[in-house]
Amino acid sequence: MSIRFLAPIALAPIAAAALLLAGCAPSATTSAPSTQEPSAATESAEPPTSGFDPGFIVSDDSFYDRSAMSESEIQSFFEGVSCRADAEVVCLADYRETTETQPEAGPGHCAEYRGAPRERASRIVHRVAEVCGVSPRTLIVLLQKEQSLLTRPTERGYLRATGYGCPDTADCDEDYFGFFNQVYHAAWQFRQYSELPDRAYQIGTVNVAFNPDPACGAQPVAIRNQATANLYNYTPYQPSPATLADPDTGDGCSAFGNLNFWRIWHRWFGDPTTERYPGFLPPCTRLIGGDPCTDAPVAIPTVPAKLAG
Repeated sequence: MSIRFLAPIALAPIAAAALLLAGCAPSATTSAPSTQEPSAATESAEPPTSGFDPGFIVSDDSFYDRSAMSESEIQSFFEGVSCRADAEVVCLADYRETTETQPEAGPGHCAEYRGAPRERASRIVHRVAEVCGVSPRTLIVLLQKEQSLLTRPTERGYLRATGYGCPDTADCDEDYFGFFNQVYHAAWQFRQYSELPDRAYQIGTVNVAFNPDPACGAQPVAIRNQATANLYNYTPYQPSPATLADPDTGDGCSAFGNLNFWRIWHRWFGDPTTERYPGFLPPCTRLIGGDPCTDAPVAIPTVPAKLAG
């Protein structure tokens, strides 16, 4: 999961070309506002937050479409974003890392990822999206939502790229530090939520807090699809009325993470709730990868206790 407070959407990259990192695990993110700085080539009009539906943040079709961007399109996108990096830190367009092989996780889950030397960030995002059946756009938005890694990359941001294993209530798990580890395990976790959806946040009406502080309260949300449930399991907060009224500042109870996911997606890729074939395919077929339409739970092999979640 990934839990941290998001505000403006921006941050800073990692050391030069040869830096190789490890990875992190699920957490919960109450993000701070989001002031990213995409280039004119990548920026789209952003709708008012009155259009934000906490029960339908992103469509399953958008969230799971692994074919949404090719590797070259991802690289071109990284190159087109206005990136301000600190000294000795590179932007994602120039970042490379030697990756490690990850085994197949079972039917319906992530396929094997075969490690390779000095892979570009764009190749890592593309390959992880392919093997885990999530959209590269989902991963790109997550990188910006969690660490502003596209616009203001930092060494710290590369270590915690997707906020995986970084709960609000504890330090990040260093076993999951590193860009590849973070991207792979976030996608792995989203697939885990999809294959084993009986969780705290699932399709149906669920009470969702406004902030990790219980005093800030909560409100029921009618979660309409699996992709939105995945986001709440990863970052279990919804924006409060004060946050929606002032999405760049909010108040002491604001948690911006899921609102920022929606805003960043709108800004870079258009409406995240769109579907290519609305009304023609049953919802379960939108879980790109071919999950069958059945009420029976999907059986997948047991995963290591460290990753179970």
